[in-house]
Amino acid sequence: MDGDVSSHVQTVESRTVDVGDVLAAQARLRRYLPPTPLHYAERFGCWLKLENLQRTGSYKVRGALNALLAARERGDHRTVIAASAGNHAQGLAWAAYRLGVNAITVMPRCAPQTKIAGVAHWGATVRLHGDSYDEAKAFAAELALQNDYRVLSAFDDPDVIAGQGTVGLELAALGPDVVLVPIGGGGLASGVALALKSQGVRIIGAQVEGVDSMCRALRGDCALREPAATLADGVRVKEPGHLTRQLLSHLLDDVIVVREAELRETLVRLALEEHVIAEGAGALALAAGRRVAGKRKCAVVSGGNLDAGVLAQLLSEIRPRAPRRPRRRHREHPAQASLEPAITTLRPATPNNPPIRAAAVRTRNEELTA
Repeated sequence: MDGDVSSHVQTVESRTVDVGDVLAAQARLRRYLPPTPLHYAERFGCWLKLENLQRTGSYKVRGALNALLAARERGDHRTVIAASAGNHAQGLAWAAYRLGVNAITVMPRCAPQTKIAGVAHWGATVRLHGDSYDEAKAFAAELALQNDYRVLSAFDDPDVIAGQGTVGLELAALGPDVVLVPIGGGGLASGVALALKSQGVRIIGAQVEGVDSMCRALRGDCALREPAATLADGVRVKEPGHLTRQLLSHLLDDVIVVREAELRETLVRLALEEHVIAEGAGALALAAGRRVAGKRKCAVVSGGNLDAGVLAQLLSEIRPRAPRRPRRRHREHPAQASLEPAITTLRPATPNNPPIRAAAVRTRNEELTA
């Protein structure tokens, strides 16, 4: 049994994916999925790609739908089975409903009820198994071997990666210099990087402390560790993808690992200040973006399928710090800016009250202390 599963993984790895596949995915998906909006979060100084407003509330529908459409083009009409913590299952269920394909989803017992109900709503068969995504994944592989189902990975599949990459193609019009993407298995980050890397855009991944398997794998630590409990259940993956790891090792610029407290505060601030409802994984990229400088940076809000009870608890428990007041920027004359780039005015200048330079203040302080 294990040998058969490993051979399936090798088959997936042997299939390559490039920017041409992402463009082909965009052509397939255009008639089914309109582009999601962009929103500028001024208090965060960051653009947001609102995939929480996507069909089924997550970007995952892109990869699932592209995979089913590509399989139909190849003449593969088998029943599709997938393991998922929730969003991939919902995306697959919606895509299968639209295309008339039989679909089975295996979800861990701890999956949010909102996501389980979303899968059942679209008519897919739901099997609850195990206490983690990885246990559900192993069970789905067993069922596929026994019944000749097609396994559709949530992230380690060329068609899925190409579908997720359409997020990056939609971002190209913004002209970002930095794009932040949450990473679980790496499908979204791989697709976005394929779409934007040739344009000189920096791609930064985001993971949660204790749930950073991809970050460790890219640094050469491939030991499997049980991921910590986290609000970001959508990225709680014990073993990252093999194909995605290969892609990200060449395309990813950096990975930022945020603390759970940072993630929770960011999610609450998103809801209160920007009126954007995001799930834990959906707020992850923005939480990491607070540590990244960029003139035009964008964070992907990957999903918004958050249980109402969880949101209510977060709002009652977390009191986010007040955001800093924005600094007023006075435009200087170009000649003055070039002659005196280091001047910092500490009080308004008048004919009887010349500007005080920061260097002069330091000199006087030094004299007094001497």
